[in-house]
Amino acid sequence: MTGPVRTFDEALAAVNLKVEAALKALLPQAEGPESRLFDAMRYAVFAGGKRFRPFLVCESARLFDVREESALRAAAAVECVHTYSLIHDDLPCMDDDDLRRGQPTVHRKFDEATAVLAGDALLTLAFELLADPDTHERARVRVELVRRLAEAAGGRGMVGGQMIDLASEGVALDIGSITRLQRLKTGALIAFSCEAGAVLGRASEEAHHALHAYAHNMGLAYQIADDLLDAEGEAAVVGKATGKDAEAGKATFVSILGAERARAQAEMLSEQAIQHLDLFDEKADLLREAARFVINRRN
Repeated sequence: MTGPVRTFDEALAAVNLKVEAALKALLPQAEGPESRLFDAMRYAVFAGGKRFRPFLVCESARLFDVREESALRAAAAVECVHTYSLIHDDLPCMDDDDLRRGQPTVHRKFDEATAVLAGDALLTLAFELLADPDTHERARVRVELVRRLAEAAGGRGMVGGQMIDLASEGVALDIGSITRLQRLKTGALIAFSCEAGAVLGRASEEAHHALHAYAHNMGLAYQIADDLLDAEGEAAVVGKATGKDAEAGKATFVSILGAERARAQAEMLSEQAIQHLDLFDEKADLLREAARFVINRRN
């Protein structure tokens, strides 16, 4: 997938360009009476971002020599789900944010109703992409991708985690409850991204388990880094308002552990994630770098 590119930053940028090209081709064009909806979808998807989850899809697919078109379609589907979640998270009834990636959020740029519909359309487009025969010639593989993404995005995954998060404002959670919340809200989609390549490549159960364990540890490290950015980051660098968790009275890894212990925990989880990739030798080097990247990023 990444060809001769060797450094992590170059690899991430290379996949970003390919995923952007795929999304431009796959997203509906802004025409007809529904053009405002399509404008909002494209505005959200092309507002920037690292495309980290699509990168995980493409790199996990590379482990099993999956053809590039299949990996990019699955990566695009993941980015559609991720973008939908951001649109809805930013709404006044949820986190009520005015900025995302340094730009006005979709409901500020357009309006609340359009933002809701744009998120709905991106979510359903993701399953349309995965179900298309262009994603994989075997129907059983496509069905498995759809099933796993539905589980990761739904009530037993990302949406369920968001519900717990909303219900937890002002509630004293322990570290176990926070870990479960974030495993659903953030970790479930990251886990799907890491395992999608194994599904496309019809990999062994051992490979599936290794990537799942890698994703579990890395997903928690990712969320701890997010909590640290919210507590310590600058809005201009992070690309959105910071300090909101404390204002809302939300329990986070930082509020429970303190910044120093939280940072140490993220580093430990990152190293544990890397150890799960021993099965894949040097072919997984970029995934190893990804586990280090999540705890060192600034946005």
